Amino acid sequence: MKMEMIPRMQLQLKMKLAPQIIQSIEILQLPLLALLEHVQMEMEENPVLEEVAATDAGTEESPAAGEEAGSSVEEERSVEEERVETLLEEWQGNYRLGSRSAMRGEIDKKQAALENTSAKPISFHEYLLGQLSLMEVPEALREACEHIVCNLDDNGYLSTPMEDIVKELNGAIASEDAGEALRLVQTMEPPGVGARSLEECLLLQLDKKYEECELARELILHYLKDIETKKYPQVAKKTGRSLETIKKVVEHICSLNPKPGSIFVDEPIAYVVPDVRVDYIDGRYEVILNEDYTMPHLSINNVYRTYISQHPADAETKNYIKKKIESAKWLMDAIEQRRTTLYRVATSLVELQKGFFEEGVSSLKPLKMQDLADRLGIHVSTVSRALARKYMQTPRGIFAMKFFFTGGFSSGDGDTESWEATRQRLREMIGTEDKSNPLSDEEIVATLKAKGVDVARRTVTKYRKLMKIPSSRQRRQY
Repeated sequence: MKMEMIPRMQLQLKMKLAPQIIQSIEILQLPLLALLEHVQMEMEENPVLEEVAATDAGTEESPAAGEEAGSSVEEERSVEEERVETLLEEWQGNYRLGSRSAMRGEIDKKQAALENTSAKPISFHEYLLGQLSLMEVPEALREACEHIVCNLDDNGYLSTPMEDIVKELNGAIASEDAGEALRLVQTMEPPGVGARSLEECLLLQLDKKYEECELARELILHYLKDIETKKYPQVAKKTGRSLETIKKVVEHICSLNPKPGSIFVDEPIAYVVPDVRVDYIDGRYEVILNEDYTMPHLSINNVYRTYISQHPADAETKNYIKKKIESAKWLMDAIEQRRTTLYRVATSLVELQKGFFEEGVSSLKPLKMQDLADRLGIHVSTVSRALARKYMQTPRGIFAMKFFFTGGFSSGDGDTESWEATRQRLREMIGTEDKSNPLSDEEIVATLKAKGVDVARRTVTKYRKLMKIPSSRQRRQY
């Protein structure tokens, strides 16, 4: 069989999204801060876009203004054109001269930005190396101390064996000297750094002046597992001390920091800026978009419109200005569409979850995105994009907008209850229980079932672990 390449024509139909639709989708799913950054970038790249005052953005020319209004507009345009030409001449002159004064304003802005930028916080290892530089350490041990500090993990523990550290130093230090270097590192702040185990970390933090220091040392070395499971009576029997003394010493041990290096946070804190705010005004909940106060009001500079209509220019220049004007219109339409969609979604969300705003999480109803999409007559993907990475500020706190969408089940009395409401019930029951006789998971299931909430024991255990609530044995207080 002969094989060869033959050119062939083929006709296909494909659905392709228009650039306007793609831009509208991207802007819809942007949170407020990302949208502000995107708008600032567009204003820098598109010369026809400009920011106007809020009062000017909504004003329209009255038909009764007559020729006087028209003449004032022409005067403003001429003034604007003269200003642009003056700036262009000044820029060309400064560019030809190449003087440093032409860039002084830009340099001043950059300098101000640098001065107002927060400094990078000092890291855990930099903090320890700074202490080491101030300590009187023999030169023979300084390199070993630096090497040990660099091998500490973020929690302050030394997970590398001392034999490996001696090998990494190529035999420049003996094993005994390496141990002495480790002891020097363990004297640094915060207390507990350089430990090789949890027990050693806690022992390094014990104050020798503490009245029960020896008992605390004994508990850390031999009874730490029993303390974790709160087997205080057994510990008291084995040590021959009273239960009250054991509780007092355990409380002191719990005040120690098992992760001394965790107080240094290298990652910057991410702040949340809500896109939507819900206020209780005149007996009803009102939805307010924060972008109405933070988003710059955009407009298209009329100078460019008049330039392409009144001034002779080459086709390339006219085409460039027309494309920029068209791009600016798309951006403004996409922002307005995002605003309308987000307002409709937030308003319907408040109406559907009104019980949450009035009574709290216990009244949160099961809700699916499809239900909200059917109510608004839009696609469920549009609802998902409108909620993506967005937060709502309510009288009860700030919540991710997807928090209000949760599954649920039918209770014994025929009502529906959300899983979040069930978790809230579980949290309240454990919070009000008798700490000397805490509720087991089986008892919680029975109590919920008596209230018409039929859940399995494994569900209670799962929710308890998700909320980081310990077991009944660990919650017991003697």
